[in-house]
Amino acid sequence: MIEDLKGDESWRMFRIISEFIEGFDKLTCVQFAVSVFGSARAEPGSRYYIAAQHIAELLATEGYTIITGGGPGIMEAANKGAWLKDGPSIGLNIKLPSEQKPNPYQSLELEFRYFFVRKVMFVKYSMGYVCLPGGFGTLDEFFEALTLMQTHKTHPMPLILFGSEYWSGLVEWIKNKALADSMIDADELGLICITDDPLEVLAIMNRHRDRRDRRENTQSPPSFKADQSKPPDC
Repeated sequence: MIEDLKGDESWRMFRIISEFIEGFDKLTCVQFAVSVFGSARAEPGSRYYIAAQHIAELLATEGYTIITGGGPGIMEAANKGAWLKDGPSIGLNIKLPSEQKPNPYQSLELEFRYFFVRKVMFVKYSMGYVCLPGGFGTLDEFFEALTLMQTHKTHPMPLILFGSEYWSGLVEWIKNKALADSMIDADELGLICITDDPLEVLAIMNRHRDRRDRRENTQSPPSFKADQSKPPDC
């Protein structure tokens, strides 16, 4: 066992611990945060860039903190929306060989070396996810959150796919293949919500926040049973 900890591997362990400590320390006071995901390749002025900025503006106006991956594209748009409304705008940046360049609209900027540490921060400090069109990184965050709720490793929260034109094919595949082949249960599809309306995103988050406030005031435990036709707060 001691031999396994020699050299670079032992120092890597300390770097991992230091990233967890910094993340917990910097984010410990965050409340009512919504994480927004999407492609780093979306250009300013494009359809979903504008949508992401508008969603973040609406959420920030209602007192929500916006968390993104801190990069360009959809992440920049969401941080910008919160920034323009003087709301907390957090970027959880990651060191990558390409694409990841921190955007200038972050009121709190953290940098991570390890994806799994960064993922913990997203899940721990978010009360809801909004996924706009994106690639493998966006899909990774989406399915990570979905799996954690499915396995009851985190409390239920809104998991919103914004952009039905982009996401409907994926959801149909899940229904027609994964569900049809009994790889998932029907009620687990109810954890997902698809919308094209920024105001519906806000309404879903508000209902979830109100319900969470009532639960905390009554000290009743959360239910992990999803509605069979809708996500927890759609």
